[in-house]
Amino acid sequence: MTSTALRASQLSRYNDDAVLSAPPARLLTMLYDRLLLDLNRAQFAQENANWGVASENLLHAQSIVTELSSTLKTDAWDGAPGLLSIYQYAMEAMIGANIYRDVNRTKECIALLEPLRQGWHDAASQLPVQAAVSGMARTDGTLGVG
Repeated sequence: MTSTALRASQLSRYNDDAVLSAPPARLLTMLYDRLLLDLNRAQFAQENANWGVASENLLHAQSIVTELSSTLKTDAWDGAPGLLSIYQYAMEAMIGANIYRDVNRTKECIALLEPLRQGWHDAASQLPVQAAVSGMARTDGTLGVG
């Protein structure tokens, strides 16, 4: 195995471990970060008529929105149905951006989802440190182990 392949393998393993050990709030912010990265890459590719790259990034962004939608508990809080509607709208816009090669729809998704990304980051930063680190803090301050 070449040193480049070894480094790539180690980086992949590190990223896998980071995702598998991340608490729920961190996973959510990671998904949003990747979603906006995909949309920005798609926008750049569309602006440069690189349709294959644009499509690949839009499809990956759609997969993320599908995951966000499917894991959203709409009965858990009163704002959830509205958030689900935003996800559905963004999904339709991404599909249209891909089919019609419409960079304006991609830009619209970015404008719609970036404030949500920032909001989730802000909310996650407000979590108690122990809960953010362990993802398993009890209300009595002890870890939820054992």
